[in-house]
Amino acid sequence: MGVFVHAIILAFGLILPLGVQNVFIFSQGMLQRKFSNALPAIVTAAISDTLLIGAAVGGVSLILLQWPLLTSVLYAGGSLFLLYMAWGMWKSASAAHESGRVLSAGQQIAFAASVSLLNPHALLDTVAVIGTSSLQYDGMERFYFALTTAVVSWVWFMGLAGAGRGMGRLDRTGRMSVMFNRISAVILVGVAGMMLWKLLQSL
Repeated sequence: MGVFVHAIILAFGLILPLGVQNVFIFSQGMLQRKFSNALPAIVTAAISDTLLIGAAVGGVSLILLQWPLLTSVLYAGGSLFLLYMAWGMWKSASAAHESGRVLSAGQQIAFAASVSLLNPHALLDTVAVIGTSSLQYDGMERFYFALTTAVVSWVWFMGLAGAGRGMGRLDRTGRMSVMFNRISAVILVGVAGMMLWKLLQSL
């Protein structure tokens, strides 16, 4: 029982903060006309998290901990990536509202995969925190730990998109969507700034 409680608390602790994944999933729930239209983004993000959790529990965390230079490279590349994503989110919000267009399924999959697998902040959190935490378990207990954390991700992304869809129904003018995306862009810039600061501290 303890392994499940530990996994749930740890997973929610990592996933609750307003990060790139959460911002994107919530915005897709809000912008898409139906909840089902946001499923490509939800499923892709959840599968990506599941793969990262599996890699973390499988021992990839030990590689990152032994290669500090790799961590620095991830922070440098990730901060530039987040700045690029912030600019795109700022510009696309008003463009989508004016044209009435939303991301297609293929675009959702590509975007969700990139913010999940190419975001070093999430990558390092998942691999380092979950990976090292899993080392205290062996055999089936470690499997249950990984499975529970993965299930939390699936449930969370479903609920997050649902909350976004609820807000989208209230947003008749589209102004709230534009405002949310621009606030999200500012948050991404802030996260990129923190990553650059961590990079400078490690040099």
